[in-house]
Amino acid sequence: MTILKAGDIAPEFTAKNQNGQEVNLADFKGKKLVLYFYPKDNTPGCTAESCNLSDNYNSLLKKGFEVLGISTDDENSHKNFINKFNLPFDLLVDKEKKLVNLFGVYGEKKMYGKSYMGTIRKTFIIDEKGIIERIIDNVDTKAHANQILT
Repeated sequence: MTILKAGDIAPEFTAKNQNGQEVNLADFKGKKLVLYFYPKDNTPGCTAESCNLSDNYNSLLKKGFEVLGISTDDENSHKNFINKFNLPFDLLVDKEKKLVNLFGVYGEKKMYGKSYMGTIRKTFIIDEKGIIERIIDNVDTKAHANQILT
């Protein structure tokens, strides 16, 4: 598994958003990017995290951040999630698990004593030059924007 750390160049990627449009990391050169990986649309923790980022979106924009969410859900799931919670940013589709593997966020998880493979919740703060400035491993889903802004 890839292990990225602060100071590394963020891996280049291209993925489709909820509308089937291609989005590239290069599209964000000159801007700060919050790239957050989350396990699944419409689940309690992922909804709390996405809504917290949405509720604080203007504060993030004022500090120069753009926001992109990534999960292994498909376009329809992302579109429904965005519409249901009025999310103001794109969600990228990673059905083939290319991005979760590229960023090293796909691995073994445990729930109720059982092990399974899945997306590990993690956020990468990428600077204007495409360098990983910070990685947030212990995401507080209800106060994630505050973790980013402080």
